[in-house]
Amino acid sequence: MLSAKSITWLINQDALDWPGQLRDDALLLTLGSPLQPLVVPRTSVIDLAEQSSIEDLYGEPVADWRTHDLMPGEMLLGAVEEPLRLGAGLMGMIGGLSHLARVGLAVHVTSPFVLPGWNGHLALELVNAGPATLRLHHGMPLARLLLFALEGPRTDDVSSHPFYGRGADLKSRYADEFPAGPPWR
Repeated sequence: MLSAKSITWLINQDALDWPGQLRDDALLLTLGSPLQPLVVPRTSVIDLAEQSSIEDLYGEPVADWRTHDLMPGEMLLGAVEEPLRLGAGLMGMIGGLSHLARVGLAVHVTSPFVLPGWNGHLALELVNAGPATLRLHHGMPLARLLLFALEGPRTDDVSSHPFYGRGADLKSRYADEFPAGPPWR
């Protein structure tokens, strides 16, 4: 894991772009815009092999907001306020803030890894697993990103992911990325 001193050096060397804050030895991730609500779909089954079926899970994105109440059991996607660019020799791991976990807020419920070449706004999957409504505030710290240097041979020609990192589009693109067909369907 990289230290704050190493992270600052990488920013100064243009191997990492991060306009946000450092907290101890990690990047502090804050909640920005847009928010992408999940809604009750028109059908009872979402076919993960059909992108149009997945799209049925999403309401209209909310770009202009100051606070948002997250109800118990509700899930919401939220963009990290600050854009991030990782160079070819760097990867990150998202970790939630334990203070928020202790009130029932999960901030990243899938793979915590951010791969080399990432360029854009990270998305957090916010789930209220607690018994009370939680009020979210624009700009509040939600998570941290630990950075790691890759070892071994690598290429410096790393392209960013084609579907993720665009701040205004947080929805799943699973069926677009993994088209149905052999061997899994």
